[in-house]
Parts: sequence; structure tokens; C-alpha cells
Amino acid sequence: MTVRLLLASACVGVPGWVLVTRWASVVHGHPAYPVLLAALVVAGVVIALRARRPRSSGGWRTAGRVVAAALLVAVVGATGWLRPFAATTGDPLAVEGPTTWELRPSGAPSSVGVAFYPGARVDPRAYLALLRPLADAGHLVVVVKPPLNIGLLAPAPPFDDHPGVTRWVLGGHSLGGTAAATVDDPRVTGLLFWASYPADDQSGRDVAALSVSGDRDGLATPDDIAATADRLPAGARSVVVEGGVHAFFGDYGEQPGDGVPGVDRATAQRRIVEATREFVGGVRG
Repeated sequence: MTVRLLLASACVGVPGWVLVTRWASVVHGHPAYPVLLAALVVAGVVIALRARRPRSSGGWRTAGRVVAAALLVAVVGATGWLRPFAATTGDPLAVEGPTTWELRPSGAPSSVGVAFYPGARVDPRAYLALLRPLADAGHLVVVVKPPLNIGLLAPAPPFDDHPGVTRWVLGGHSLGGTAAATVDDPRVTGLLFWASYPADDQSGRDVAALSVSGDRDGLATPDDIAATADRLPAGARSVVVEGGVHAFFGDYGEQPGDGVPGVDRATAQRRIVEATREFVGGVRG
């Protein structure tokens, strides 16, 4: 009974901890994560209610319960690990949908839009301020809310919802950039990698590409960027932000395993924004 009560406590306690510490990130993210949290709480309550009931013994039944308990422990652990890095900034003009955030241009819209995938476990709102200059330049910006904040789990951006946009730049930070490169759609005419690189060879792809990286990045290291440069589309441009680290590509604080910055966040982000705005402005179909 003690083991079952401990398991029930974990099923309720981990979602509770996530909600107390990351309420806004959970509420404003993809609905898959809150559904997972709710399911764990329900499982915990059911286990607690059944904890006092006698259990029949038997080799197969006991083995089955052990396997089920182990799987549930793994799910609880993964749920805690998925707790997102909270955004430290936002954008009051951003328009929220169930699976996206949108930054809409105030003036005449460009026919080139930008769809962006966040880094793994990062609150999508952490990128809104950095991407706002693109909207100010006339580009619709769609920031994807990936299920469980893992870009590789996200479907293709909702291009069909924006018929006025005929060409798209797909980009992302870290794992988000890797996810963006997997989207195969003729409307994609540009790829944008922030501290990121494609998982497979994209060199034969007829699209413009920009890689922006930091030379102090401890996660997408300079060696990683150099080793994967031949995967980028032909003619890709690379910009290295001197002193930049992985967490400077979003507003979510520091990230474990990252490097030590050699420049302040504001200076690095100005360079990231300038290079990105110039690239997107030059994309053609």
C-alpha cells in the first residue's frame, strides 16, 4: 500500500509543482501538456482510492502491476522534465490561438510570412519580442505552439489559414530549427536556423537559408554548427554572434549546459534581429 500511495502522490504532486511554478506557460501553450497533467492527477486519485483495497496475488498479475507502475513512473518523470522554461517577456499585441501565436503587421502586409518553432521545452512567448521587428517590417509571423513544447511533434504550420501569404520562411531555435527543416511544402522559400541545424542533408533544396549562431553556445556549439554546415541549402549565409550563447536566442533566462556569454543579452539580440530582418526582407519566391 505504501508504494501505491507514493506513486499516487507523485502523480498528483508533479503536476501540482508544474502548475504552481509554470502556470502561465502551461495555460498559454499547446493544450497537450495540460491534458497530460490532468490525466496524471486523475490517475493519482484513482490509485489513492484503490490503495486500501486488498490485491490478489499471482505471478502474472504481480508482474503486470510492476510493469504498469514502472511505466507510470517514467511518465511522471518525463512530465516533470517537460516543464517549460518560462518566458521573461511577451508581446501585448500578439494574437493567441489554440496552437499558435501570431504577430500581425500593422501596415500593408508582405507576401512573405514567417513561421517559427520554439526550442525544446521553451515557452513560445519567449520569442515574440525578438520576432516583433519582422511584423513591424510587414511580415506576418506565426509562432507555433508545439505539443509538449517539442518542435518535432508539431504539424506543419497553418499555411492555408493565410492565403495572402504566398511565400514562407520557416525557422526555429535549437530543436525548433531542426523541426522547421523537416517541413516539405512548395510555399517554403527560406529556412532560418537560430542556434540550430538540420538533422539531415538539405543541400539540394532550392531555398534561401540563414544560420545565426553564438560562438559561446554550450548546446549548439560552434563545432556542431561547423560540422553540419554542409547540410544547409547551397548558398546559405552564416552569421556568428560574438559572445552569444544558446539562451540569448529567446527570452527565457539561463539554460543548463549553456556557455558563458561574452556579451550582454541586449547587444547579442540586436545582432540576431538585424541579421534575421535583413534575411527575411531579401527572400524571394
